Amino acid sequence: MERDLSGGRISSPLDIDELAASIASVQRDSGEIPWHEGGKTDPWDHVEAAIGLSIGGYYEEARRAFEWLASTQLDDGSWYSSYRQGTPEDLTRESNMSSYIAVGIFHYYLITRDKHFLEYIWPTVSEGIDFTVNLQASGGEIYWARNPHGMIDPMALLTGCSSIYMSLKCALVLALLLGEARPRWQAALQRLGEAIRYRPHLFNKEKSRYSMDWFYPVLCGAITGADAKKRMNKYWNTFMVDGLGCRCVSDNPWVTMAETSELILSLAAMGQTDLARTILGWILGRRHEDGSFWCGFTFPDMVIWPEEKLTWTDAAVMMATDALFHITPASQLFNHSFWEVGQGAKSHMYRFLKKHHPVFSIHDAFYSNSKDMRV
Repeated sequence: MERDLSGGRISSPLDIDELAASIASVQRDSGEIPWHEGGKTDPWDHVEAAIGLSIGGYYEEARRAFEWLASTQLDDGSWYSSYRQGTPEDLTRESNMSSYIAVGIFHYYLITRDKHFLEYIWPTVSEGIDFTVNLQASGGEIYWARNPHGMIDPMALLTGCSSIYMSLKCALVLALLLGEARPRWQAALQRLGEAIRYRPHLFNKEKSRYSMDWFYPVLCGAITGADAKKRMNKYWNTFMVDGLGCRCVSDNPWVTMAETSELILSLAAMGQTDLARTILGWILGRRHEDGSFWCGFTFPDMVIWPEEKLTWTDAAVMMATDALFHITPASQLFNHSFWEVGQGAKSHMYRFLKKHHPVFSIHDAFYSNSKDMRV
């Protein structure tokens, strides 16, 4: 498999194979990837763990993870919020969990160029995105879930909507690669982006204490350029602890590896790679004896909490490392330069896709005038 980007691969400070093997060791025979051995599984973190498998070259295991999603998808295109040992546990159906498979599949395709698998899994991706778009409100925000009784919970979460924004971008590119048009998704993406950028009152303010509400709008590319820098600077001292990493919530002395890794991804997406590498250096030693990363730790007492070894935490660190050291052709997945209409051709990943798909165009993915002929 082709793994290097044009522009050169930089030596990674992390044993990627070791972390991928750790994730694979927790995967069940069905393909399901729980948080930890005997723990619950949720569709979003399941996809995150599958992304880690793809980065580590565990392609068969990554495919089985996506096949598990195909086998458990509900008739309306969604998944339940959590499972345990394959059995549904929380019967809520969340919009961001039902769309994130698009990010995992685009990431997998960038690394493997497995067109046959893309064609096989596409109906699953498409139906998941349709479920999510059907929850879009008049202001452009997307409601977070249908409750176990099937009723819409009319609340929008900024972090969840930012994740959906990234999922919609990836789904639209996948549709383009397969020669399909999704103008309804294009319209949903534009409206959602406007809501994230200009209508903060539409989102649940109680979640603003979580660091993900701070940097996810930047990570997903809804906010870029000078506005992204302004947002990152505004709340930097609220969430960042110098020399340690990123707090999960602003009012607790708890640094988490996943949030810190996603913060690193956000900085890399903006082009602030030097700062991102510095912060990665802060967390590289926060590992258990087997090499897997702590979930988090309290400070200043430096107590590891919780003690479970989480598959999606390792995957998040792998994603951050890939973004900085170009381990795979998917390393620029979140990079703003790739997604900018008219500017994306400057990125390594854009050129990589253009090499294999001469007609590839971000503009056509987001703004094509083709009609969606689905019934």
